[in-house]
Amino acid sequence: MRAVLAALILMLGCATASAQGFNQPWRITKDHWDTSDEAGFGAFITVLGDSGCSSSQSCLRDPANPYRSSDGRFLDIDVDCAKLPYLLRAYYAWKHGLPFSYVDGVAGSRFGHASNRIVSRAGMIDHGGGIDGASTIRTMLDNVYSGTFRTDAAHDSAILADFYSPALAPGSIRPGTVIYDTNAHVGIVYRVDASGRVYYMDAHPDFTISRSVYGPQFGQSPASLGGGLKNWRPLQLQGAHWQNGALVGGHYALARDEQIADFSLVQYLGTEPNANGVPRWSYNSAPLSYYEYARVAISGGKSDFNPVYELEATMGTLCNDLNDRAQAVNQAVANGVAAKPHPSAIPANIYNSDDSEWESYATPARDARLRAAFVAFRQELGRMIGLWLGRDPRVVYDGLNLQADLLAAYDRQSQACTITWLSSDKRPVPMSFDDISQSLFAMSFDPYNCVELRWGRDGSGCPDQAGKRRWYGMEEQARHVTDPDWGAIAGLADTDIRGLIASMPPRAPWVQPMPGRPSALQ
Repeated sequence: MRAVLAALILMLGCATASAQGFNQPWRITKDHWDTSDEAGFGAFITVLGDSGCSSSQSCLRDPANPYRSSDGRFLDIDVDCAKLPYLLRAYYAWKHGLPFSYVDGVAGSRFGHASNRIVSRAGMIDHGGGIDGASTIRTMLDNVYSGTFRTDAAHDSAILADFYSPALAPGSIRPGTVIYDTNAHVGIVYRVDASGRVYYMDAHPDFTISRSVYGPQFGQSPASLGGGLKNWRPLQLQGAHWQNGALVGGHYALARDEQIADFSLVQYLGTEPNANGVPRWSYNSAPLSYYEYARVAISGGKSDFNPVYELEATMGTLCNDLNDRAQAVNQAVANGVAAKPHPSAIPANIYNSDDSEWESYATPARDARLRAAFVAFRQELGRMIGLWLGRDPRVVYDGLNLQADLLAAYDRQSQACTITWLSSDKRPVPMSFDDISQSLFAMSFDPYNCVELRWGRDGSGCPDQAGKRRWYGMEEQARHVTDPDWGAIAGLADTDIRGLIASMPPRAPWVQPMPGRPSALQ
């Protein structure tokens, strides 16, 4: 029923856009967003996410965008991860005559262990002649970046942030929710399934868009840095007057945290009281890891799972991430970056560089998130195996041999997720999912390395000379980082998923105790 309502809302949006005509000015006709506006925005994000569009420009041009015929040259716009949520939110507001305001200045940076201070806010105000939507949105995009998201989620500042920390509950985490990684990456949720999986899309410095499922690749942060799930803060255009069917003038007022019904710090503070400051989560008295809790809570309590299905679903998500990485590597090779001499130095901060070539083609942050996701996959699979061995009722498995079924599923999915790249001498080199899991910490993020080193496969075909190889050696430690903000590292033992399955101990048979006789398992 919810999907049908969302589709109807979007159809109404199509009719509105057609009626507006080509490149009409932004006329504000409502002073706030109501629940139908939020649902319509969510439906808009869902169809773009499901469309498979590969950049912001291609998303706006895609047939899934019902407003594309009213845009003109505004469709020719490419943005990175931090700008994508702002672009889509403001664009939808423009097409529906909705108000919009945004933080256009912060004091601070994209990295570090301190939150940024908001210093200014801008708002879309009609002064009587309508707002130039395209120009105003482009100005906004020039002023927002990942540092805009790096604000304290636990305390309202004098100038309020654009987002608030939502409850982890059905309906609160929804299409349009934003995910912020304090390592300067941002995604936007486009679908939440019945089991609580949160699907998001994110843009990259080369402007490509990828899709994945929310998990440990985003890391956890203290509330002071504002990492994690964020919803758009409710706002109202106040003091405006009606003129020719539109609201003119006025100023913006935003809701404070305590005025928002689903504001919650549970993603930072946990659900259980604790004396040592380390958050803990539980659902219906069952202790859970954060990401498990988030999924169960968002689904409304669906806590049962099948380990074989979970393995297949996770490998499918990681396979999408690997294919996205392959596109990034191929782009660096195709554009001749790998063939260039290595610069005399790499950026002091490899994750945030003013060097446009490095920022466009290097993959250190993408690779760190990928390693973090593999590490989390192994940890979660190990936890599920432990629950099965302990006969936890949440594990739903009716087969005869879980180890055999997991190995068969892993091998099947591993082969299905084969990435084939062309070597420097133009030979196809296939790598299965398992091959890549064994090469994760050798895969170079440096775009000046040969394609062989980019995939962790050195050999005679790689033309890199001593200078480039020296840089490859110096970058060894960075290839083990899983969380650049906190310096977390991992190694091959942390991503050996097949080895984990192969070493599963047998589960002790369950014996029904006879009346008056103790169980053999006691």
